[in-house]
Amino acid sequence: MPPITLPEKPRLILKEGREQSLLRRHPWIFSGAVQRVIGAPGMGETVDVYSANGKFLAQVAYSPVSQIRARVWTFDAQAVDARFLLQRLERALEQRAALGLLEQAAVRLVYAESDGLPGLIVDRYGEVLVVQFLSAGAEFWRETLLELLSAHIPCRGIYERSDAEVRTLEGLPLRSGLVWGEAPPFVEIEEHGLRFRVDLAHGHKTGFYLDQRANRALLRSLSAGREVLDCFSYSGGFTLNALAGGARSVVAVDASAEALAQLRAHVNLNGLPLERVETIEGDAFQVLRRFRDQNRRFDLILLDPPKFAPTAAQVEKAARGYKDINLLAFKLLRPGGLLLTFSCSGGVDAALFQKIVAAAALDAGVDARIVRFLSQDADHPIALHFPESAYLKGLVCRVSGPL
Repeated sequence: MPPITLPEKPRLILKEGREQSLLRRHPWIFSGAVQRVIGAPGMGETVDVYSANGKFLAQVAYSPVSQIRARVWTFDAQAVDARFLLQRLERALEQRAALGLLEQAAVRLVYAESDGLPGLIVDRYGEVLVVQFLSAGAEFWRETLLELLSAHIPCRGIYERSDAEVRTLEGLPLRSGLVWGEAPPFVEIEEHGLRFRVDLAHGHKTGFYLDQRANRALLRSLSAGREVLDCFSYSGGFTLNALAGGARSVVAVDASAEALAQLRAHVNLNGLPLERVETIEGDAFQVLRRFRDQNRRFDLILLDPPKFAPTAAQVEKAARGYKDINLLAFKLLRPGGLLLTFSCSGGVDAALFQKIVAAAALDAGVDARIVRFLSQDADHPIALHFPESAYLKGLVCRVSGPL
């Protein structure tokens, strides 16, 4: 009988010299780095990666559609299976426990590549987990991951919010809904002594901006006696902290009437003075221009816009948007006023964002200083070898007067 010939395991062979990023432990392989694919790996299947000279480099999740053609599971030859995934989940929980983060009512438990689980997001809101499967590899292991989460993390239910547009880049359909146990449409959480009702089904991201937790506390410490302008206020995370910190008044601007209604409800829920809050439904750029023309002035302005540049291709357009809105904000600040300004665009790095804000201050004709650099909270860890994980950039600028 002739020997049985087993099919060759799918492999990616990189172009000559394109292994350097993997040797530096960066977890992404772009399509342009791939010389050839051996076999016919399916969406999200685990394949081995080799350099052009035949050196094993990593095991990856393959995506035949995305420009990010593969995402690294591991740089060694250990089996990528349920046991491997459980070990990565346990490690993510242990790291957060060591920092005291698991004591929070709302916390990110798994942050994708930074926790060695590419494309997987797991947030906890009280007794409910909210999950996102944002890559081909995470989608491939979806059922296994849901079983592991329900078995090893105490929770009442698991709600899926795989409705982020990034899934379309992976060739995956958008999906949202309850996937295990039970979950109410709203979950009440407490942060820094303030209560919020999180909309699991329709809220931004997974329902709440967990990455801004520490920055909301900072804003509270700076707000006493100040007139505050909160742009892109959403459901009021920063507005409520400004009020709790003793702000004289807060103007909250958002394009969503529903978000502003939630903001007002949150003010009432916490017994804060609603009479100190003015809510304005509208485009923040237009509102700021109107305030400029009206010669309105503020002591503290918060800019926390949505992504202007999800990818590097939109950077030029995003830079104009960031400059315009920061220029307007600088014009509205009184001498001694503070600007807390953020970018969550992956295509805009920290150095570029600082240059944009500096150019805005120059064009606004104000003398400003950076007094603090801000980033995402510790439950969104930044992997040293994966700078893309540092997506939230923030500056606290103080205006001393005109140039």
